[in-house]
Amino acid sequence: MELRRLTDRVFYTMFSKESDRPVLGYIQGQKRSIMVDSGNSKNHVEMFNEAVRKEGFRKPDVIAITHWHWDHTFGMHAVEGVTVTHKKTNDKLAEIAKWEWTDSEMKKRLAEEVEIEFADTCIRQEYPLLSEIRVVTSDISFSGSMEIDLGGLVAELHHVASPHSDDSVCIFVPQERVLFISDAVGVDYYNNCYLDKDQLRSLLTAIEGFDFDTCVVGHAEPVSKQKKLPS
Repeated sequence: MELRRLTDRVFYTMFSKESDRPVLGYIQGQKRSIMVDSGNSKNHVEMFNEAVRKEGFRKPDVIAITHWHWDHTFGMHAVEGVTVTHKKTNDKLAEIAKWEWTDSEMKKRLAEEVEIEFADTCIRQEYPLLSEIRVVTSDISFSGSMEIDLGGLVAELHHVASPHSDDSVCIFVPQERVLFISDAVGVDYYNNCYLDKDQLRSLLTAIEGFDFDTCVVGHAEPVSKQKKLPS
């Protein structure tokens, strides 16, 4: 894994389809730094931290989570910084933290349509030992918006309407003109891949309101504002 440079102070890592590892972000301020999403496991976090170390950067002081889905949150227990989520995200994580991670319980959740097959398959790929799964809630939660001063630049966390998940958060770095939207434009995999067009229109209107040059998405290459966002 390597950090790829978007600007002098904003970086990202590549996604991986094998176990649905998403893009992770790194925002470097003079006083503190942010990791965007925690990845899907302790191994994912360790690979990210090693990539950060190779660049001579410090480990993230803050980990900002974009939404509750497992691939973005199951690394939270392994990070060293302060974790920040939207309140809806934290509520969902509190629910998942009570789940048992055994083959029989996972199959039961599939049968009851609590979990989806794609996530189940990828979780098993990432975790040969299911007992290693640990789900935790965040240190800090917020509603609406939140601004984090990194020293010389800020990161703005905004809860937005999204067809993908109702807890979706965009992270905007105005000084660097970079916007992290993760999977926000995607379909709702937990509702038969339904795409709520009203939610999508609201999201696109919100995105247009940010003065950015580059948009970082969850499972694809970053795109410019002029290009069509992947769904």
